[in-house]
Order: sequence, then structure tokens, then C-alpha cells
Amino acid sequence: MSDKLEERITIAGPAGPLELLVTRVDDPVALAVICHPHPLHGGTMANKVVHTLMRAARDLGANVVRFNFRGVGRSGGEHDEGRGEIDDCLAIIDWARLDLPAPALWVMGFSFGGYIAAAAANRLDSPPQKLVLVAPSVERLPFPELLPLKTPSTVMMGEADDVVASASVFGLLEGRNDVEVVRFADTGHFFHGRLPELKGAVEQALT
Repeated sequence: MSDKLEERITIAGPAGPLELLVTRVDDPVALAVICHPHPLHGGTMANKVVHTLMRAARDLGANVVRFNFRGVGRSGGEHDEGRGEIDDCLAIIDWARLDLPAPALWVMGFSFGGYIAAAAANRLDSPPQKLVLVAPSVERLPFPELLPLKTPSTVMMGEADDVVASASVFGLLEGRNDVEVVRFADTGHFFHGRLPELKGAVEQALT
């Protein structure tokens, strides 16, 4: 499938318009919604890890929605330290479930977006079937308050992460019944040189 199937659209969000990149497939097996890293540190829906998550879901036959949080790109509003961004994610899921119906919902996120994805999934009346978090922020955001997660999740974590302390992620999440942690040796936060391996691991987690 080609990235040319992507469509850039804007929908109404809680704090103003939200900018989306939508990838549609024929006869989707799932709907995937992906959250990007920290808006104040250059995070957008065009991030390479986010793009890798999109490709994994798309290649498995899912409709995929990437979006910019409030205050990023063409999305209105201002950064809200995670609180409003959870509302943005929930608004995207509500819209996508109506406009891009599919048998299953997959929610994924990277770094800051990993926390947002987990928090949004916990607030859904009908939780997602799959929750995939890449290097989720567990120290700067109240991730421990989300535990236990309502959806069994898979966490992808580099052992040499220079942004999110890998020891904190492993200490908080390894050994839990609701979380499977996949370690990547000699891998930093942005998975430089390891994106194909990350894509394969995500595809395995989603199937």
C-alpha cells in the first residue's frame, strides 16, 4: 500500500481544529489512532517513530489516523501539559469510530504520546483491543496513576534511551500482568537505525 493514500484533513476538536493525516485501506481489520511525542520538544504527527507505527498498522490492514495535538501545526489551541491532549485523543477516536468504522480499535503512542494513548484508553467506555506504547513517559507525567491499565498493552523500550529513563520504565512496568515489555538493546529514544526492527515488533504485538 502507498503513502499516497494518506489524506490531510481537519476536524473540530475540544480547543479548536485538529489536523489529521488519515490512511484508508480497503476492508479494514482495525482502526489505529497514533499519538505523537511532546509538542514543546518538536513532536508532531510527522515524527519518524509515529510514521513507523502508522506503517505497521497500515500494512496489517488498518485504517490509521495520525494527528497533531492542540497548538501543533494547524491544530488550534495551546499546549495543556497532557490534560487537554487526552481530550484531543478522545475526540479523534470518537470521530474516527464514526467516519472510519472497523471491527477493532488499536491505540498507540510514542513518548509523551505513549502516556496520552494509555490515559485515553483508560477513559474509553469501550477500551481498545490493542494498546502499543513506545518509550512512554512515566516520570514527567502521572503514568503510575493509570495502573492497572484497562487494556493489556505492549511497551517497546530502548535500553539506552537518553530521554525517558529506561530503568524507570522497566521498574514500573516489567512483571505486570497487564503489560508486556519488549526491550531493544543499544537503542536510544528515537530508535535510530532500529526502525525496521521496531516496525516488526509492533506488527507482532498487533497480531
